This record gives sequence, structure tokens and C-alpha cells, in this order.
Amino acid sequence: MSDLTDEMFLALPDGSDASPAAPTLDFDRSPVVTVTFAGNRLTRNSARAYQEEFGIGVMDWRMLVMLTRDPGCSVGHAARTTGIDKAAVSRALQRMEQAGLAQAKVLGGDERRKSWFLTDEGHALHARMLPRALDRQRALLKGFSPEDLDAFAGYLQRFLKNIAEDSEELGIRS
Repeated sequence: MSDLTDEMFLALPDGSDASPAAPTLDFDRSPVVTVTFAGNRLTRNSARAYQEEFGIGVMDWRMLVMLTRDPGCSVGHAARTTGIDKAAVSRALQRMEQAGLAQAKVLGGDERRKSWFLTDEGHALHARMLPRALDRQRALLKGFSPEDLDAFAGYLQRFLKNIAEDSEELGIRS
């Protein structure tokens, strides 16, 4: 059983103008809300930055990273690894294929089974984008020590594990 109580995560009515009308999630004290808000803002800001600077969106950047790390992966593998639905991964890869950044190789003559690879242009774009992504990461992690980052990454990995277990309990493939 957990020592975490619901009250730890709730904003409760106190009669003030800023108080909610009924108990609800506290934006500042609920880590799940904070992670969600942070993820949304990070994705939105990354999308704008990468579109302006490199002409691609954040989904395409994620697939550039995925295919650099795991050349020949399938749509399903990329979706499971990144936590993004297969349809969005497939659309990104098709967009990248049309732009000459990625190519698919059909496996065993079955058009539905494809392995995806970066083209030379895809590798070149990844190489141009990586320094900018690292700069952005350093800026976002300003003020964190290496020990803080190790702890933070550990907490997020534990959180992802809990999400996977919750998904299994709900019968959702994550």
C-alpha cells in the first residue's frame, strides 16, 4: 500500500477567489499534472524550434533519432519504444520518405512488414540537428547537477515503468 494520500495532490476549496469550487488536481503539487504540462510545452516548443530552423517537426526529429539508434526498425517497434501511436509514427516515416530522409525495405515480400532506415540525407540532417538538440537540452537542464540528473532520470524511468504496469492492468498495449 502507498503512503501517498489523495490530499497530497488536490487543490481544495478554501473560500478565496483563487480557490477551486470543488476538490481537483493541484497544478503545482501533482507530479502527473506537472509532467503532462512539461511534456506538452516541451513538445510545442521543440516543434516550433525544429520547424523554423530545420524545416521538420518534432515527430520527424524523434524518428530521425529512432532510426539513428535502431536502423531497420519497424513502425511497431518505433511506436512501442517512443510511446507514440503507430499511426503517428507511420505518418512521420511516410513524410520523411517523401522528403528523401528515410526509406523502407519490405521484408519477406509482405508490404505490411517494413524495416525503416535513414537515407544519406536523413543522416546528414540528424548530424546537423543533434548539436542544436543538445544545446536545447543543456538550456532546459540549467541548474541541475550531474547527481540531480541521475536522480531525475531514475524517477522518470520508474514513472515510465509504472505507466507500463498500469497499461497492462487496463489491457492497453503501451
